[in-house]
Amino acid sequence: MVHAKLEPKVLEVLKEKIQLIETDPGAIYLVGPIKLPVNLYGETVIFQWYCWLNQCQVTEDYQEIIDQLASANLAEYQQSSVLIYGDFENADDALIRMHSICHTGDIFGSKRCDCGYQLKQSMQNIVEHGTGALFYLANHEGRGIGLFSKAMAYVLQENGYDTVEANESLGFVDDARNYDDAIRVLKKLRTKPVKLMTNNPRKLEAMRNAGLPITGREPLWGDKSEFNEKYLQTKIKRSGHLGEEGIDPND
Repeated sequence: MVHAKLEPKVLEVLKEKIQLIETDPGAIYLVGPIKLPVNLYGETVIFQWYCWLNQCQVTEDYQEIIDQLASANLAEYQQSSVLIYGDFENADDALIRMHSICHTGDIFGSKRCDCGYQLKQSMQNIVEHGTGALFYLANHEGRGIGLFSKAMAYVLQENGYDTVEANESLGFVDDARNYDDAIRVLKKLRTKPVKLMTNNPRKLEAMRNAGLPITGREPLWGDKSEFNEKYLQTKIKRSGHLGEEGIDPND
């Protein structure tokens, strides 16, 4: 194991930015806030960025956690994070988005889905609202099946399967995502009510079941095209998403 030999001053700086959230079992270590200037539709917007790591170990001796980082090979495993805008802790009303990572849509701009659009538009909506948070959930690729499995599901979709059929044909349930850790982080950052940007009633249910005060829901449809029409219709017809004007499940 490689041990990080930190100067006392360095450890003191890092400790100021680390929070411990105990889970059962283990803990979440939350790092931030970190100033993050973001190019959003041609304008620079300043967000505050946090990232978190799950560990079996529960300790407030953060030197122990840091000592393990170099040998933990974290680059092989994705970590989730959250972008905060405005006075998220204290504002009376805040807009949040629980966004599932989409390698193809968020990074490459794929139009097979609407994820890339939802990512940028939710950030814009948060800025216009005045305060909010975008949770970027790294273990949610392909509704929780992972990137490699998603690639195989895409092959099936190119051969006539819809999104749900493809996932189930590979042995997965329609939606395997879990929001527990994101909810724990949200509770650490804010105790006041939030409004959720989503078309998915399962997300609302997860938030409410966790005891979060929810003031309402804001839909997030858009970027409909010939490439994702069937995908959007399947969300409504098969996965229970709440429809919006312009998205006709009977097309």
